[in-house]
Amino acid sequence: MSVVIVGTLDTKGEEIGFARDVIEAQGVDVHLVDTGVLDEPTIAPDTGASEVAAAAGASLEALRESADRGEAMEAMGDGAAAIAQRLHDEGVLDGILGLGGSGNTSIATTAMRALPVGVPKFMVSTMASGDTEPYVGSRDIAMLYSVADIEGLNQLSRQVIANAALAMVGMVTNDPDVDVEERPTIGLTMFGVTTPCVQTARDWLEDAGYETIVFHATGTGGRAMESLVAEGVIDGVLDVTTTEWADELVGGVLNAGPDRLDAAGEAGIPQVVSTGALDMVNFGPEDSVPAEFDGRQFHVHNPQVTLMRTTPEENAELGKIIAEKLNAATGPTALALPLAGVSMIDVEGEDFHDPEADAALFDALRANLDDDVELIERETDVNDEAFATLLAEKMDEYMRAVGMGPE
Repeated sequence: MSVVIVGTLDTKGEEIGFARDVIEAQGVDVHLVDTGVLDEPTIAPDTGASEVAAAAGASLEALRESADRGEAMEAMGDGAAAIAQRLHDEGVLDGILGLGGSGNTSIATTAMRALPVGVPKFMVSTMASGDTEPYVGSRDIAMLYSVADIEGLNQLSRQVIANAALAMVGMVTNDPDVDVEERPTIGLTMFGVTTPCVQTARDWLEDAGYETIVFHATGTGGRAMESLVAEGVIDGVLDVTTTEWADELVGGVLNAGPDRLDAAGEAGIPQVVSTGALDMVNFGPEDSVPAEFDGRQFHVHNPQVTLMRTTPEENAELGKIIAEKLNAATGPTALALPLAGVSMIDVEGEDFHDPEADAALFDALRANLDDDVELIERETDVNDEAFATLLAEKMDEYMRAVGMGPE
């Protein structure tokens, strides 16, 4: 077993050397990757900073001469990612550990995000107590707050670094003995307000012999699913909850970026898509909603989440965007419309019930959808058991049609 440690050996050599010694004392090999650009390393690396820079198409000497910290961090991050991928492919990397402040946290987690889900990834960082989304992204990266700055060894830093090192040893040396069944895998997207639909569809698909992975449509969830589709981990997509596009269009906090809804179409795998939770845009606590939205209709989901109702104009634009995304798909694709409500709070009698806004969404989808995309409409809401079962059955039909159904 071998752990790769990514760090700036010019400034953090003592601390990284300590982590290496703790790991090697447990009988695990260590491969040091130096990402320092300021000076020569204080301990010997296995992969030097020049090689890291070269892996990104850069020169260490040029980075030093330019003295542009941002340029250097980006280059060393890209290089570390390329090195990590190569070491993993060669069987040298069973787990990856990083230590540092904001600079090496950015570099090391860039390398971690380049590795498959399941490879142990542990970052000891001064940044771990703040917003970690830029570092973690959609990967399974564990972050440990260093408490004190990683600057010299003392009674506190030794304990924190040793804990991280021993945790990494535990992850790479222990077989979790998890049973893995070779079943076709379906990715599903879910929100609290579409949970009944997804649970019913998931149960149906599991009973039919599929493996299912449910993603919380919180921005990172959508990005995680898209990346796993691109990597070939997911064989088909039941995209019940496309709400992240409402946040992307309007400016909410749970957007998944402009590439959401691209991966399945580009991969040519079967996908069944619906309009779950497109009635809402997500913000944090009420007092965090931007002033530009004063006067809009809101629903307090909980003290930390405030929902804003999408307007007919926004829904018309969402319909056009989603139709264009689905039109570009190269595999079997269906769009299913729940005409009586796209979420739990969009049904008659609930806060976001707005037939005009829903009609704008549905009309735009109908007007812009190509004939190659199968259009399904039902006079039910998204959480109706019959609608959920319909989605699962259509998913199964498509999977079997392309020879990817369960045996």
